[in-house]
Amino acid sequence: MCSLPVPREPLRHVAVTGGTHGNEMSGVCLAQHWLRAPGELQRPSFSAKPVLANPEATAVCRRYMGRDLNRTFTSSFLTARATPDDPYEVTRARELNQLLGPKASGRAFDFILDLHNTTANMGTCLIADSAHNMFAMHLCRHLQLQTPELPCPVFLYQLPGEESYTIDSVAKNGIALELGPQPQGVLRADLFSRMRSLVGAVLDFIELFNQGTDFPAFEMEAYSTVRRVDFPRTEDGDLAGTIHPQLQDRDFEPLQPGAPIFQMFDGKDVQYEGKDTVYPIFINEAAYYEKGIAFIQTEKLTFSVPALPALTPTSTPAP
Repeated sequence: MCSLPVPREPLRHVAVTGGTHGNEMSGVCLAQHWLRAPGELQRPSFSAKPVLANPEATAVCRRYMGRDLNRTFTSSFLTARATPDDPYEVTRARELNQLLGPKASGRAFDFILDLHNTTANMGTCLIADSAHNMFAMHLCRHLQLQTPELPCPVFLYQLPGEESYTIDSVAKNGIALELGPQPQGVLRADLFSRMRSLVGAVLDFIELFNQGTDFPAFEMEAYSTVRRVDFPRTEDGDLAGTIHPQLQDRDFEPLQPGAPIFQMFDGKDVQYEGKDTVYPIFINEAAYYEKGIAFIQTEKLTFSVPALPALTPTSTPAP
């Protein structure tokens, strides 16, 4: 399934972005720390740039000020004429596009790693746009091998025909880390440490690639978006039920036809009526209530990832 071109030059321009959502505290605090002390992000062939993506939302510990920054990196926002009525995040997306892009240009950063937390029981989730991205798939596999005792499922978020809209899509390549469960506005030491270690492992992988390391072919498992499912609602749009206790906290677990998914306020259960087994994720995510998403339905894919060709000696950095 991998078909996007792989880098043929060392990755020199790398960014680590935190605080894209201003109340997801692991990324916020790591970005703030690295802005003061960036030495941890240095490798022999490159030095990653720390970026606090949404400083105004971070300052008030909110997800965003006017609109979701991580849904704002589309051409319609990035190329539109600026107006005084633009939400802060639209202006900020254009600033970040100039700093780290421009998107889809040869001058864009080589790689962006974006840091997120979720209130859902997602564990350590690696998010990429699609299975066609060979470099991202090899990076995800590398992270899985570094912590075999810790499941690191891969979520492919992009629907067919959908334009990429996340901050990491500004760069030539990128992924996001999604760690949970962690409440909004709260910092947990275990998830903070885990995210910090994962960032180090990502930078180590890029260093290995820059030095000309071979990465063999492998079989990959990942979860791909099927559809986004809303809560049951009244005619006025109010909630009429909530996530069923048998589904709550079971992210990435199989959901069989006929299993309960919602518990209505009148006491009745709503069952999953699909014909195929699916794998719900972002179950009862706090930030998705406003988006009309109770969970995301995914399918489990298994596919072959070809070997990642080593850089030629002429393109690797001098020893």
